[in-house]
Amino acid sequence: MDCFNCRGNADLDALPAREDITRTTHWRVAHAFDSSLPGWLVVVPLTHVTALDELPPEAHAELGTLLGRMSAALREVVGCVKTYVMQFSEADGFAHLHVHLVPRMPDQPDELKGPAVFGYLGAAEGERVSEAERDRLAQALREALAVG
Repeated sequence: MDCFNCRGNADLDALPAREDITRTTHWRVAHAFDSSLPGWLVVVPLTHVTALDELPPEAHAELGTLLGRMSAALREVVGCVKTYVMQFSEADGFAHLHVHLVPRMPDQPDELKGPAVFGYLGAAEGERVSEAERDRLAQALREALAVG
């Protein structure tokens, strides 16, 4: 099976900060690798499932708490006014359930608000948030989580 998230979950201790911002019993939070929007996070279950109803009840409870805590951390670190939460998991190689947690910035152009926020995803290599910046954001988010 060619599953991007399973490959990331295969050796959790070897992941860089940007791929393992925080972890719970059931979830791992990573910064999206192909986004041009700093702070675009992906919440990934540690087991391979393709739909929310395949998760145990404990994972559902953790997800709610995790989304709330990560939203607060994003507000503090990147200055967003709110976060968007989306889940589709249908692209080739990305059927593994994953939840997008996306900051909505105060100066975000109207043409990139709401569902159009996906205009930030799939960015060309030179337009993506760099690995160094994703690692810096990961560390700042970890610090915000430790305080909150």
